[in-house]
Parts: sequence; C-alpha cells; structure tokens
Amino acid sequence: MKPFVKLALKLLSSPKINMEEDYLWIRKVQQFFSRKPIRANYRILDRKIYSADRSHDIPVRIFQPAEKKSDDVLLFFHGGGWVIGDINTYTKPCMNMADFTGRTVYSVDYRLAPEHPYPAGLEDCYRVADAMLDNLSLIGLTDASQLTLIGDSAGGNLAAAVSLLLRDKRKDYPKKQILLYPVTFWDHTINSPFESIRTKGKDYGLTAKKVSEYMELYQPNTAERKSPYIAPLMADDLSNQPDTLILTSENDPLRDEGEAYGMALREAGNTVRIHRVKESVHGFITYPKLSKLVVEAYEEINEFLTSK
Repeated sequence: MKPFVKLALKLLSSPKINMEEDYLWIRKVQQFFSRKPIRANYRILDRKIYSADRSHDIPVRIFQPAEKKSDDVLLFFHGGGWVIGDINTYTKPCMNMADFTGRTVYSVDYRLAPEHPYPAGLEDCYRVADAMLDNLSLIGLTDASQLTLIGDSAGGNLAAAVSLLLRDKRKDYPKKQILLYPVTFWDHTINSPFESIRTKGKDYGLTAKKVSEYMELYQPNTAERKSPYIAPLMADDLSNQPDTLILTSENDPLRDEGEAYGMALREAGNTVRIHRVKESVHGFITYPKLSKLVVEAYEEINEFLTSK
C-alpha cells in the first residue's frame, strides 16, 4: 500500500470521529459531493414503491447498462453502516455496476438510522424485493432466478437478512446473492471472536470503533443485535440460501466475519464462493471504475453471475 494512501486512511481512522455524534455532518458532506451526475448516453430512472403499510414511499433508482448483456436484474442495497449513504452517493458505483455486468441495477433508498432504527431499513429492502418478485413481468423477468441480491457493507448485511426473510416468508426467492465485505456479526469490540477486528480495526479507514458506533445507532439494544436479521452468523438455520459470492477486503475489520459467514453457509449445504481482494480496504467497490481493485471485483462477480 502506497505511503500517501496509508496516511489518508490513518486520518480517516481518527478516534476523534464519533459516528453517534457526527453522522449528520458526514451525511451533509456526502450529499454535497454526490450531486446527481449527468450522462447524455446513460439512462437513469427514479421510481418509488409503497411501503407495506403505505406509510411512506421507498425510492428506487434504476440504472440501465451502456451495453446490455443479460435480461437479469441486480437489486442493490447500499452501504454506510445503516446510517449514512443513499442512492445519490451510490449513483456512480451503480453506474459502474450496470456497465461492468451488463445488467439493469435497482438501487434502494431505504430509511436510515438513528431516525429509523432496525428494522426500518430492513423492512424497506424486503418490501422492494417482495414487490419485485410479485411483479416479475413488470421488470422484464420471467423467473425469480433472474433476480440477484447484492449489497456492500451494511448493504451486504441487508442482502443476507433479506435472503433469510425471503426463505422464511416466500416459496420463490432469488437464486443468487453477492455480499461485498458484509457485516455478519453483532460484536465489534475487543471481545469479538474475529482476529481482523483487532489486527485491521484501527488504521484502515473503517475502524472497529466506527462499526460499533454504527451498530449502536442501528440497534441500541445489545441483546437484540443477536437476531439473525441483524447478525446473520447467529442464525440457527442457514439452509436453503441462494448461491452466494462473498468478496472481502484484506485490510478490513469485517474481513473475518464475512468469510466466516461464507463458511457457515457452505456448512449448511449452500453453494458459496469466497474471494479476498488483496491490498484493498473496506469500501473499494465505490472506487473509480479503472481501479484494479474494482476490475478484480467485477471479474469475480461476472464469473459468478454467469455460472450455473
């Protein structure tokens, strides 16, 4: 890792940043730098889906690829610790996702904590998946297997939780899911069973401290964080899950728990691929499309998407 990159990451890892106190100004900074880009040759559509109880709308942004290679669809849940991030901050990464995969991407603008703590964000993500599965023909699909769930970080956590909910509540559900450096466990203190929390939890941008603060905002009740819909690794039953690709980052406090979830899924009889992206840090999927880390990630993703 280059020295100036290490320095930048160390600054981002400052213990002076407290997500429980600073999330509002961090959101504002993100929003300032993520004004909706304009590309004349790119098609972006904004739509809304009613929540299950019709109390609010759930915005969904649709990205068409520059060159369509498949009629299949990716349903994307963004990262940000369930607290920051939105469809604007993830517009460029979703453009890249559509272009790299040649598939249409649906990005969900779920409600954020702490204004809307668990299960609000998960309910929104499940609602969109449920509505799409109930209306496959409206999105150009004929079968649930053509829909793949994908999410990064907290969004990877939401994708895993949605998969568990779909199995528990429906007869049909997506046959594939892609989890990018996901949160899968409930404890990110020094008591965590995962070594990467201690070895990679201080100087690489996302810190173990920040993850704990995000979790506190998402679900303040420590005991309830052990729910499998918050910590999928705590699930008693991981059978009948979609074929899964898990990408982890070498220098990420969440690395070991993401890989552990893949191994747990495999032990439960599911088909799983686990790939660690070396020399990477948490959040690399949002890097520019020419980044070697992004290129490597999409090589893995496309191989997975086209496999039987």
